[in-house]
Amino acid sequence: MLARMTPPTVPTEFRTPRLLLRAPRPQDARAQVEAVNASLPELRRWMVWAQEPQTLDGARENLAQAAEAYARRENLRLLVWTEDGTQLLGSTGYHALDWRVPKGEIGYWIATAHTGHGYAQEVAAFLTTYALDDLRFRRVEIRCDALNARSARIPRALGYTLDARLVNDDVAADDPTRLRDTLIYSLTQ
Repeated sequence: MLARMTPPTVPTEFRTPRLLLRAPRPQDARAQVEAVNASLPELRRWMVWAQEPQTLDGARENLAQAAEAYARRENLRLLVWTEDGTQLLGSTGYHALDWRVPKGEIGYWIATAHTGHGYAQEVAAFLTTYALDDLRFRRVEIRCDALNARSARIPRALGYTLDARLVNDDVAADDPTRLRDTLIYSLTQ
């Protein structure tokens, strides 16, 4: 039987070769609104939360809730910034955490103006290594819509195994009358 694991202390800031990953703060609201709203045409297809433009007040509330969840280690969302921390490039983090196993799911999105530079793969590679080596996860997952080829390339490039294709698993983010399939990739130890 597995012993219940107490969630470890997790830093609120990480660095990759080109990026700063930092836990969210309400004062990041303007940067988030700009990045999300500029990327809505692309995000709408894949993200339920990206169906309407964000407002400054809504973003502040969203970031305050994310910061609280991070402090409780219930959801470890990180904002992706340029190395110098001046421009928001997207968001990532560990979701669907289960500290009893321990395991979690890596999610990511990059603002449209910054796609195609390998940032999502850099972030996912870093978070995968950190999860397995430092957090001692036994399982790391990346899930995506089966039609999201760009997102699905990342776990394959990082050596994840395709565990399943869940047929008619969810409704499409941009059309709740259409069903979608979900791909589940994992690395285990």
